[in-house]
Amino acid sequence: MKTLNKYSFLVVLLFTLQFCTSKKDQTEDTTSQSETMEPESSISLTPYHDSPNYDDAMLSMNTPEENGQVEQGPVNFVFDVTNYELAVQTADADIKMCANSAEGQHIHLILNNQPYTAHYESEFEMDMESGHYVALAFLSRSYHESVKNPEAYVIRQFSVGDAEGEPVDLNQPHIFYSRPKGTYSGEDTKKVILDFYLVNLDLSPDGYKVRATINGEEFMITEWAPQFIEGLPMGQSTIKLELLDEDGNLVNSPFNPVERTITLEEGQQPA
Repeated sequence: MKTLNKYSFLVVLLFTLQFCTSKKDQTEDTTSQSETMEPESSISLTPYHDSPNYDDAMLSMNTPEENGQVEQGPVNFVFDVTNYELAVQTADADIKMCANSAEGQHIHLILNNQPYTAHYESEFEMDMESGHYVALAFLSRSYHESVKNPEAYVIRQFSVGDAEGEPVDLNQPHIFYSRPKGTYSGEDTKKVILDFYLVNLDLSPDGYKVRATINGEEFMITEWAPQFIEGLPMGQSTIKLELLDEDGNLVNSPFNPVERTITLEEGQQPA
């Protein structure tokens, strides 16, 4: 009887050790899987194509002149706008469900790929410091989506003051950042437009691409279309745009890459 009890005790002990070892392995496997699994992203980037077309809209710049030299201080900008009405609401503005300018359609003016200024008249003045400038201007819908037909933009360079900046080859491919910009509040935080302007290139799966990095997450864009960003958190978000060639290399341009920070906050969007 004592021998049997001793044998039974050893069997139970071995079984217990095997059971504990098995449970430990399962726990370690589960822990390892949970550590390696990345959380599912809440940010999405979706192109859309339903905005009103302005295929015959035209924009031209009278001043400053190409390669001109103007005095430092107030600089006069004069544009001609054809087949496009400034300072009116775009037809679908009330159903777009995104940030919209109460002042209507306008011109986006981008100097050296800095944040744009919006202009609701075709002639205006801007105080400018001495320097060499590349100016890109294009027609914009009231909700800040660019008009992308070939006649709806103008790009040129000029100098202010005594600056002798290095000229930029404007015949090469370039990318210019437009939206998002600034602070978004209330309902406007749900769908945020990502929009940029391309010069001298087309996007395609096998050619030029734009890599958008939003809060560290990468999205590859292979068509030139506005995108809705959804799922951004409250607070600050960072958007980086990189123009890549067909081999995935960064295109050589003084405006590439470009990175901006925006802010989302609770509350109602001001009227």
